[in-house]
Amino acid sequence: MSKQADVGDSFPAVTLTGADGEPMSVDDYAGKPLVVFFYPKDDTPGCTTENKDFSELAPQFAEAGMALLGVSKDPPAKHAKFAAKYGLVAPLASDAETGGLSDALGIWVEKSMYGRTYMGMERTTYLVDGAGKIARVWRKVKVKGHAAEVLEAARNL
Repeated sequence: MSKQADVGDSFPAVTLTGADGEPMSVDDYAGKPLVVFFYPKDDTPGCTTENKDFSELAPQFAEAGMALLGVSKDPPAKHAKFAAKYGLVAPLASDAETGGLSDALGIWVEKSMYGRTYMGMERTTYLVDGAGKIARVWRKVKVKGHAAEVLEAARNL
């Protein structure tokens, strides 16, 4: 497992795949502050709530000059279906590759449930400044009120 990226570190410029199947990278947002929220799985209760909350606040994030990007290991077609089902407006990206962005950030971690261990996404959000540096990190996110808390921090960046 790699070391977790932290405040002051450069955000890794790892290529992801957008919901449209096209390659994308945080470099595409160069010069613009960005919120990148990582979540475990499309169309599960907590992840759906988190995505809906960020989408609902998307206009306020835009007013604050902030771009949004949601990332999970789900494939692009699943992201597209998930976004359409719930009217999500925050762009979604797939980090399906081993050695991808979540690995580089140290948030693809060993988890345990019902006595079974497995690899999974640690729900984490990064606030990245316009210079590509991590300005704030939320680890092991609790979904309720999270998007609003991130918006407040984004406004103060």
